[in-house]
Amino acid sequence: MRDRLLAAEKVKAIDWRDGALHLLDQRVLPSRESWVSCSTVEEVAAAIRAMVVRGASAIGISAAYGLVLAARERIAEGGDWQAAWEEDYALLAATRSTASNLFWALKRMRDRLDRVKKHADPLAMLEAEAIAIHESDREANLVMAQLGVERIRKHQGNAQAILTHGNAGALATGGFGTALGVIRAAFLEGLVEQVYANETRPWLQGSRLTAWELAGDGVPVMVNADSAGAHILKTKGVTWVVVGADCIAANGDVIGKIGTYQLAVCAMHHGVRFMVVAPSSTLDLMMATGDDVALEERDADELLEVAGQRFAADVSAYNPVFDVTPADLIDVIVTEKGIVERPDTVKLAKLMCRKRLH
Repeated sequence: MRDRLLAAEKVKAIDWRDGALHLLDQRVLPSRESWVSCSTVEEVAAAIRAMVVRGASAIGISAAYGLVLAARERIAEGGDWQAAWEEDYALLAATRSTASNLFWALKRMRDRLDRVKKHADPLAMLEAEAIAIHESDREANLVMAQLGVERIRKHQGNAQAILTHGNAGALATGGFGTALGVIRAAFLEGLVEQVYANETRPWLQGSRLTAWELAGDGVPVMVNADSAGAHILKTKGVTWVVVGADCIAANGDVIGKIGTYQLAVCAMHHGVRFMVVAPSSTLDLMMATGDDVALEERDADELLEVAGQRFAADVSAYNPVFDVTPADLIDVIVTEKGIVERPDTVKLAKLMCRKRLH
């Protein structure tokens, strides 16, 4: 299956070339495909904050490359460049408070620098590490896609309907996608009859990005209002809800795109299985439960405007970006290290001790 998945790769959102980070601007898709070039760490941080790049894995990869750009500039300045580089580290860490992959990637880059402080060319070592993070995510996507398809086939071997929320596809990762990678792979195996994509307010990642990715692959996809999710689960024969995650706590609580929690509640009520697909770098074993995370809130204008045009009354708005789905609502978590059914603290701790599956 791996060769078929590689052949199906069409979308690339992150490109490191010519000493700069190039990001496919996800704010303007699908109306146009525009790339933003970042040659400084400040530009990378601004791109992450503004959601030029989004998705937990893609944010982490971009931040890793941002630290390469920072090192290049600090080394050129001379002096104690590593102390100054720590300021750039802090700048990137402050861009998105809930994306665990961001902190995982930054820490991995720092650890690499600590191991090569006396190396003749630390910049080359940091660049190699960032590229390794990028390539590792791409490989993890392929493994997760295969594992997820096996679980879908085991549960029901014929073509079925799937509901997804947000965008956890190639645009949100370094490769094939997490949740959308599983869905795309399942379609290639003849296991998907219809995909329902929640529009995912307020940034419309579902209707703009997920639908664009799936349509480009020829996957039958219909966009629906977020508030139609429960009705679809009740009436359309959906067998799986498949979503990504921005962070997973040690006990299996999932911090995901706002609206994920209510889908999980509705899925359990209707007997629909709930799958979370995320790389092991999304798991934070230092976070006991999802209640320990400070959920990010963004500007009210994101909720009150569309494409810069205000449509709402002159009122304030509550705009949380993420919610917490309790572990007891989740049937399976799929990672590149394997699958955990009915996740809990013991099962996830054992998972993190495993090596990646191939």
